[in-house]
Amino acid sequence: AQMELLEAHGVESMERGLTVAQAAQRRECLNVVRPPVDCPAWLCIVLPCIGHLPSMVAFAKLKPEDAEVKRDSQWVCYDAVSVVTGDILRLTEGDVVPADCTVLQLVDGGTDEVLVDTSAITGEDRPRSITRNSKDNTTKPVQLFYGSYVLQGSVIAIVTAVGDQTMLAHLICAGTWPPKGNIVLSPDALDTVDEEAGVSLITRDTL
Repeated sequence: AQMELLEAHGVESMERGLTVAQAAQRRECLNVVRPPVDCPAWLCIVLPCIGHLPSMVAFAKLKPEDAEVKRDSQWVCYDAVSVVTGDILRLTEGDVVPADCTVLQLVDGGTDEVLVDTSAITGEDRPRSITRNSKDNTTKPVQLFYGSYVLQGSVIAIVTAVGDQTMLAHLICAGTWPPKGNIVLSPDALDTVDEEAGVSLITRDTL
């Protein structure tokens, strides 16, 4: 499964990640999700109450600041807006997930279980649990989303969608965010999500 994910996103190896040139070629737009109330800066100044709307307050808490990315075989810290599809990420406790991504493996020497809170995106009432198979040392390819929060542990993941193609962006566009319940268990809430946009892995098989 790990090799299939890497090949699907044009990544030669998890150890090398993307080169600087490859990342530049893939950066068609910045990894930015538009807020629920997307208005010109001048209007926000004239009407400062916009920033205090419940959805805007919730959105501000999900914004990632930076990301640890494997670039030319080296771990480098970049602004989250620079992340591109296919980037290899290292996510650790306390991180806000900077893009939609799929877990490749747990970090060696870390905890045996990683917990990621996706409730602000999907409405799930329990964190997503990521563990290592004791028999073959593999990790289930759990899907994580832009704005999720790493509660415990550390994992290596591959970016599957950025910016307007993330789950959060699609939910905001569809008017179904913030979630009013667990959208993973609510098919109607997912009807408006474009499965070709790199977010089709939100199924029970990846929980």
